[in-house]
Amino acid sequence: MCEAGAGAGEQERIARAALTRVMEPGDAHGGRWLREFGARELWARLASADHADAALTGATALTGATARRLAGYRIRAAAVEPDRDLAAIAAAGGRFICPGDHEWPTQLDDLGDARPIGLWTRGRADLRKWALRSVAVVGARACTPYGAHMAASLGSGLAERGWVVVSGAAFGVDGSAHRGALSAGGATVAVLACGVDVVYPRGHAELIGRIAEQGLVIGELAPGDHPTPTRFVLRNRVIAALTRGTVVVEAEYRSGSLVTARSAQKLGRFTMGVPGPATSGLSAGVHELLRGEGVLVTDADEVVELVGGIGELAPERRGPVLPRDLLDPMSARVLEALPARGAVGGEQVARGAGTTTDETLGRLYELHSLGFVERHGDGWQLTPTAIGGSNARRGGP
Repeated sequence: MCEAGAGAGEQERIARAALTRVMEPGDAHGGRWLREFGARELWARLASADHADAALTGATALTGATARRLAGYRIRAAAVEPDRDLAAIAAAGGRFICPGDHEWPTQLDDLGDARPIGLWTRGRADLRKWALRSVAVVGARACTPYGAHMAASLGSGLAERGWVVVSGAAFGVDGSAHRGALSAGGATVAVLACGVDVVYPRGHAELIGRIAEQGLVIGELAPGDHPTPTRFVLRNRVIAALTRGTVVVEAEYRSGSLVTARSAQKLGRFTMGVPGPATSGLSAGVHELLRGEGVLVTDADEVVELVGGIGELAPERRGPVLPRDLLDPMSARVLEALPARGAVGGEQVARGAGTTTDETLGRLYELHSLGFVERHGDGWQLTPTAIGGSNARRGGP
């Protein structure tokens, strides 16, 4: 039931659905009016000429907006048919979710008066449950093959670990992240800057259709509404608030993906970035993020370690284990005491290792059996394999 008294839920829902056509996403003035008056009263004030004067004057005036803006709201309101919009979303297999519903993700309330009036939704999954374990993967539209690969890898890796991948269904990184999650049979959510029945970009018609079937497509705009540059920017705050953290894969200095990341930081969410070449302009914004509060990540394990619960740790990262790494400390010291070239006697090796000659000779025979050293008369020297390992250990060529 939408936020309202008992028995008033359906009228509240209709009013909120109407208001999504009147107010732009993120309208803080409208959000404050909603909080102060409730959706039904606010809708009545904007939709009825009888309320025009009351909206401008008196103790219950809609303060914070000019008369011109209020007039614009009323012009929009005059053309709104909320019942028709609700019927349209139902025909498309969707629904309208508003604050107070069991499916409403309460983390969106962190946006304060800029939270969505409601969310138009396509897909069968429960948005609230999915949002509790979700990560945003965003980035450049004109991404490089590296960026597309990393986004798809993160999408599939997160999905395999039971996390929901959230993005904006745009070309480039967004689409790759969605496809990665879908390819793993996982869950993904597309947050659109237009009506959820509008295919944008058109080249992603098949992808958005798959997301609606296998995941969720959500948005603040009423059915049929078109995207604008401003709506894209404002959409990003929803992506940031909905998820546990945001990963940026390739972004220039002036990038909408960085807007998402900064919104996530302000909301106290985790902010992560995938590094790219230092010479790449497409990674410049990511690197700037990483120089601040962003955390460097390279795969899904590292993302989950940051946003997940206790015990969800990334595997330990280390280089390959070399045979000499398995030697006990004393044998390793004796091996290190041998010169890179030429044979030396046991006493000289003992001095270098800091132990007795008898102990050194015992270790040398053991190292001989393991293939690390060779014996030439009374002298000992490294085998060719051990020489390469010794040089590598010492930083040699």
